[in-house]
Amino acid sequence: MRHNKSGRKLGRNAPHRKAMFRNMARSLLTYERIRTTEAKAKELRKVVENLVTLALRNDLHSRRLAYKVLENHTLVVKLFEEIGPRFIGVPGGFTRVVKLGEPRTGDCASMAVIELTRQAGEAKKEETKPAKAKAEKPAASKPAAAEEPAAEPAAPPAEEPAAETIPAPAPEQDEKAKEKGGE
Repeated sequence: MRHNKSGRKLGRNAPHRKAMFRNMARSLLTYERIRTTEAKAKELRKVVENLVTLALRNDLHSRRLAYKVLENHTLVVKLFEEIGPRFIGVPGGFTRVVKLGEPRTGDCASMAVIELTRQAGEAKKEETKPAKAKAEKPAASKPAAAEEPAAEPAAPPAEEPAAETIPAPAPEQDEKAKEKGGE
C-alpha cells in the first residue's frame, strides 16, 4: 500500500526527477511562465515555492541552499534581487497553475501553464496607474480654468472678486458629481 508516500513519480527514477525539476525551476525563474503537463506543474510548484521562500529570508545560507537547487549564480541573483522582493509580505501562493483547455497532441496529456503570481511588469503598472489618475485630475481642472477667463470678461469689473470665490467650489462640485456618476 502507498500510504504516506507523497509526490508523483512521473515515470522517472529519483535522480531523473530531481534533474527534471531543477531544469524546470530554472526555466520558470528565467521566463516566469512555462507550459508543461498538469502533473509536472503541480509538482514543480513545491520546488519553486520553496525557492521563493528562501529568497524572502535573504541571507547567505538561503542563497547557498538556492544555489544547490539552481546551480547558476545569475539565477540566484535574479531570484534574490528581482523575484524575492515582489513577494515581500505575501504569506504564500507564489505560483499559479492554470489548466489549458486542449490536451497535448500525440498523447492527449492534460496541459497547464505554471507562472509566478506577481510578474515583473505588474509592479510597474500598479505604480503608474495612480500617477495617471493624478495627472487626469489637474487636466480636469484646467478646462474649468479655461472656462473661468471666458466668464470674467462678461462680468462687470466690480464683481470680479465675487467671481473668483464662486468658481473655487464649482470644481469640487463637479468632482463630486463625477464620483457619484462613476459609482
